[in-house]
Amino acid sequence: MQMSESVNVLGEPLETCGNDPVTGFYRDGCCNTGPDDLGFHTVCAVVTEDFLAFSQNQGNDLSTPRPEYGFPGLKPGDAWCLCAARWQEAFEAGMAPRVRLRSTHQATLEMCELEDLKRHAVDLS
Repeated sequence: MQMSESVNVLGEPLETCGNDPVTGFYRDGCCNTGPDDLGFHTVCAVVTEDFLAFSQNQGNDLSTPRPEYGFPGLKPGDAWCLCAARWQEAFEAGMAPRVRLRSTHQATLEMCELEDLKRHAVDLS
Protein backbone atom coordinates (compact mmCIF):
# COMPACT_ATOMS: atom_id res chain seq x y z
CA MET A 1 0.00 0.00 0.00
CA GLN A 2 1.53 3.30 -1.12
CA MET A 3 -0.11 6.31 0.54
CA SER A 4 0.16 9.88 -0.66
CA GLU A 5 2.45 12.17 1.28
CA SER A 6 0.74 13.11 4.54
CA VAL A 7 0.53 16.88 4.14
CA ASN A 8 -2.52 19.00 4.93
CA VAL A 9 -4.18 21.71 2.84
CA LEU A 10 -1.99 24.32 4.56
CA GLY A 11 1.21 22.56 3.42
CA GLU A 12 2.00 21.32 6.94
CA PRO A 13 2.23 17.78 8.35
CA LEU A 14 -1.20 16.14 8.48
CA GLU A 15 -2.66 16.01 12.00
CA THR A 16 -4.94 13.36 13.47
CA CYS A 17 -8.62 13.86 12.67
CA GLY A 18 -10.30 11.56 15.16
CA ASN A 19 -9.91 8.42 17.24
CA ASP A 20 -13.33 8.25 18.90
CA PRO A 21 -14.61 6.85 16.64
CA VAL A 22 -11.47 5.94 14.71
CA THR A 23 -11.72 7.56 11.31
CA GLY A 24 -9.84 7.55 8.03
CA PHE A 25 -9.95 5.32 4.98
CA TYR A 26 -7.14 3.31 6.59
CA ARG A 27 -8.72 3.59 10.07
CA ASP A 28 -5.55 5.25 11.37
CA GLY A 29 -7.29 8.34 12.79
CA CYS A 30 -6.01 10.48 9.91
CA CYS A 31 -7.45 11.52 6.56
CA ASN A 32 -4.64 9.80 4.66
CA THR A 33 -5.28 8.70 1.11
CA GLY A 34 -3.69 6.46 -1.46
CA PRO A 35 -4.42 4.75 -4.76
CA ASP A 36 -6.96 2.37 -3.22
CA ASP A 37 -8.99 5.25 -1.68
CA LEU A 38 -11.15 5.93 -4.71
CA GLY A 39 -13.49 8.18 -2.71
CA PHE A 40 -10.78 10.57 -1.48
CA HIS A 41 -11.73 10.34 2.25
CA THR A 42 -9.60 13.41 2.89
CA VAL A 43 -11.75 16.10 4.53
CA CYS A 44 -11.64 16.14 8.33
CA ALA A 45 -15.14 17.32 9.15
CA VAL A 46 -16.85 17.92 12.47
CA VAL A 47 -20.29 16.57 11.66
CA THR A 48 -23.52 18.28 12.61
CA GLU A 49 -27.08 17.01 12.90
CA ASP A 50 -27.97 18.96 9.73
CA PHE A 51 -25.08 17.45 7.78
CA LEU A 52 -25.88 13.91 8.97
CA ALA A 53 -29.49 14.37 7.80
CA PHE A 54 -28.29 15.80 4.47
CA SER A 55 -25.89 12.90 3.95
CA GLN A 56 -28.60 10.37 4.77
CA ASN A 57 -30.95 12.04 2.27
CA GLN A 58 -28.19 11.71 -0.35
CA GLY A 59 -28.00 7.96 0.31
CA ASN A 60 -25.03 7.88 2.70
CA ASP A 61 -26.31 7.11 6.22
CA LEU A 62 -23.49 7.99 8.60
CA SER A 63 -25.66 7.92 11.74
CA THR A 64 -26.73 4.29 11.90
CA PRO A 65 -24.27 1.89 13.54
CA ARG A 66 -22.98 -0.85 11.24
CA PRO A 67 -21.29 -3.32 13.62
CA GLU A 68 -20.52 -5.70 10.75
CA TYR A 69 -18.09 -3.03 9.50
CA GLY A 70 -16.95 -1.90 12.94
CA PHE A 71 -18.78 1.39 12.40
CA PRO A 72 -20.46 2.83 15.53
CA GLY A 73 -22.48 5.51 13.69
CA LEU A 74 -21.70 9.19 13.97
CA LYS A 75 -23.27 11.78 16.21
CA PRO A 76 -23.04 15.57 16.06
CA GLY A 77 -19.60 16.74 17.14
CA ASP A 78 -17.75 13.65 15.90
CA ALA A 79 -14.75 14.24 13.64
CA TRP A 80 -14.80 12.09 10.49
CA CYS A 81 -12.82 11.84 7.26
CA LEU A 82 -15.41 12.61 4.60
CA CYS A 83 -15.14 12.06 0.89
CA ALA A 84 -14.05 15.34 -0.67
CA ALA A 85 -16.84 15.07 -3.25
CA ARG A 86 -19.46 14.64 -0.47
CA TRP A 87 -18.13 17.72 1.36
CA GLN A 88 -18.24 19.70 -1.90
CA GLU A 89 -21.79 18.51 -2.58
CA ALA A 90 -22.83 19.59 0.94
CA PHE A 91 -21.05 22.92 0.48
CA GLU A 92 -22.92 23.62 -2.74
CA ALA A 93 -26.20 22.79 -0.96
CA GLY A 94 -25.36 25.09 1.98
CA MET A 95 -25.02 22.10 4.33
CA ALA A 96 -21.24 21.69 4.65
CA PRO A 97 -19.94 20.75 8.09
CA ARG A 98 -17.04 22.56 9.74
CA VAL A 99 -13.53 21.45 8.77
CA ARG A 100 -10.26 20.88 10.62
CA LEU A 101 -7.81 22.21 8.04
CA ARG A 102 -4.74 20.86 9.83
CA SER A 103 -6.27 17.38 9.57
CA THR A 104 -7.55 17.71 5.98
CA HIS A 105 -5.26 16.08 3.41
CA GLN A 106 -3.87 18.20 0.58
CA ALA A 107 -5.46 15.83 -1.99
CA THR A 108 -8.76 17.53 -1.06
CA LEU A 109 -7.67 20.52 -3.13
CA GLU A 110 -8.23 18.45 -6.28
CA MET A 111 -12.00 18.75 -5.61
CA CYS A 112 -12.50 21.63 -3.16
CA GLU A 113 -11.32 25.22 -3.06
CA LEU A 114 -9.06 26.18 -0.15
CA GLU A 115 -11.02 29.40 0.43
CA ASP A 116 -14.27 27.44 0.79
CA LEU A 117 -12.61 25.10 3.27
CA LYS A 118 -11.17 28.06 5.20
CA ARG A 119 -14.62 29.62 5.53
CA HIS A 120 -15.72 26.43 7.30
CA ALA A 121 -12.55 25.97 9.37
CA VAL A 122 -12.68 25.32 13.10
CA ASP A 123 -8.91 25.51 13.54
CA LEU A 124 -7.98 28.93 12.15
CA SER A 125 -7.37 31.73 14.61
